[in-house]
Amino acid sequence: MPETSGELKNDLLSKINERQQISYNELRDDAFSNGVPEANLKATLAELEKEKAIASRSAGGMMTYYILADGTDKLRKVLIVEDDPNINKLMALSIGKEYDISQLYDGGQALPFIRKEHPDLVVLDLMLPNRDGLDICQTIKSDPDLKGTIVIIVSAMDPTSNRFKGIQYGADYYIKKPFDPIEVRSLVTLFLRKKGKRFDPLIDLPDEERISEEVEKAIKAGADNVMGVIKINNLAQYVQQFGEKSGIVILRLISQLLQDMVKDDNQNAFVGFLNNESFVIGGARGMVSSIVSKIKEEFSAVLPFILQDEGYKPIDVDIESLFEAKEIPKLSLSYSELDKESIMEKRNSILSERGASSRDIGSYTYEELQRLLESGEYKDKEFDIKITRDDNGVKINVGTQPKQPLQPQPRDANNDDFTL
Repeated sequence: MPETSGELKNDLLSKINERQQISYNELRDDAFSNGVPEANLKATLAELEKEKAIASRSAGGMMTYYILADGTDKLRKVLIVEDDPNINKLMALSIGKEYDISQLYDGGQALPFIRKEHPDLVVLDLMLPNRDGLDICQTIKSDPDLKGTIVIIVSAMDPTSNRFKGIQYGADYYIKKPFDPIEVRSLVTLFLRKKGKRFDPLIDLPDEERISEEVEKAIKAGADNVMGVIKINNLAQYVQQFGEKSGIVILRLISQLLQDMVKDDNQNAFVGFLNNESFVIGGARGMVSSIVSKIKEEFSAVLPFILQDEGYKPIDVDIESLFEAKEIPKLSLSYSELDKESIMEKRNSILSERGASSRDIGSYTYEELQRLLESGEYKDKEFDIKITRDDNGVKINVGTQPKQPLQPQPRDANNDDFTL
């Protein structure tokens, strides 16, 4: 057990560095098992953040700590493009003094400045004089010399279509105004200084270890604490028809919507990504129901813009007629609440295959999590979709697979399919 604050600091740095990123819950449980008071843990983590050795971010309802690379080798450049002087100043104060910050107030000046100075990151408003932010974002991301520039959009404009367009044009994140200064600061820090692979808000949702932890908690929790899966139906077919990039835009859209909804509800909800077309969500039943209802409503509102981007005119015609004519895959969301007894049966099967006891479960792989959390109906799919990541970014792989015979499934009153 660490006996001094210095020993605790070194111990925490070692743990976070080994994992690159780790949840607060894991650090807290480890501290408890070693007799470290939680107050000491919180104080030491705050001290490490102040020293810029680590950074934290709440994503998917879980506080995660990341190890930061040494920032002394290069002063990273940040450009803020915001026409309101007060908001521009607040953004600069939020980001902090450890970056070389430039500030512009006119969209027409942005691209000449970016081409000359090559900032590492641009914080961009959408409503700007002389050139709007979406056009600036699209130009940056389509220029081979600039496309590596990180773009964070911060806007008060209606996010229903603009969030989708921003992501579609390559924005790395979209923040609604009024913004949280802490969120802006943490995102800038993680995009520019996270050690290891570049920070990605989709992939850096709670990973398999942290999802595994939540699954184990859900098994033991009371009846009011639920876990379920939100699935993007027909995503594989959509990718086959419109391409990998279009599919990644849909995944990023759903991911950011879920992250915003968990944050806006300010509740103890949990969201993770299963590396395919599904997200797992957990928490109090009423809270989960509220988040699911909101994301369905938001997806319903943005779907016409998604189809319009692919060359259809769903705003002027009946959307259902496009689907019925089978011109396009019928994108939809469905939510299935998980049955804990079924999870336990699958869990025992996985343990048996491993030759392990319940005390040695450790972390599930993504493949095991998909077995645990996805119902039998998903086995009857024509396409298999898998998300992978390398140094070049996120990739969607779609392959065909033989249909598996469905096991009889009892009718589940909690299974709620949503289509448009």
